[in-house]
Amino acid sequence: MNPEISAQDLLRWSESLAGVAQTGLAFSEVQFERERYEEIIEIASDIKARIGSGEPAQFSEEWLSSVRTGLAGYATPKIAVGAIVGNDDGELLLIQRADSGIWLYVTGWADVGYSAAEVAQKEVLEETGIECEAVRPIGIYDGLRLGFTTIPLYSIVFQCRAVGGELKAHPQEVTDLGWFTPEDLPSPIASADRWIDMAFAAINDRPYDIYFDEPRPEVWRSGADED
Repeated sequence: MNPEISAQDLLRWSESLAGVAQTGLAFSEVQFERERYEEIIEIASDIKARIGSGEPAQFSEEWLSSVRTGLAGYATPKIAVGAIVGNDDGELLLIQRADSGIWLYVTGWADVGYSAAEVAQKEVLEETGIECEAVRPIGIYDGLRLGFTTIPLYSIVFQCRAVGGELKAHPQEVTDLGWFTPEDLPSPIASADRWIDMAFAAINDRPYDIYFDEPRPEVWRSGADED
């Protein structure tokens, strides 16, 4: 028997259908095909609305308004970049996000013109006042698959080393911040079981496995996101 269909299933299916239709609209000039793609977007909107997060017209308008022609219209996930920052005392830099009150490592959208590692360093400086250098990537996360985002999103997370600066919270984005050991972590922390152990292993030069979402045998089946 198939597992019960979850809100996460519906969200992922609706965003994926919309992405296929958006890409089709970007490359097709055949009116019959365009009408079919627009119909797919309407269906995807109905699916997403079943989650209770809005009205179908809201989603279809948003998806259709973002369609561009040619390569510029190829639908792909957005990219965020995170930074696991450690200091010489083996402490981890965490921030309390102003939008949710949740504690997490520094993360932000990838900016055009910067490499992913440069974004990590820039975001840490802007949000915390700490200067750091990116050491290595330690994780690549699919936000829709893992359920921590409502839009298609890949998050690339780097281990970083603090090299200067002083703690200074960004006035709009950060409510609180600090350096923490495993024994004095703040609460609540977003998905701590997924990355905390790896983070402290990385900043203290202990062995760890770089994280990535392993391929699933049945990508589009209900429950395929469950580990």
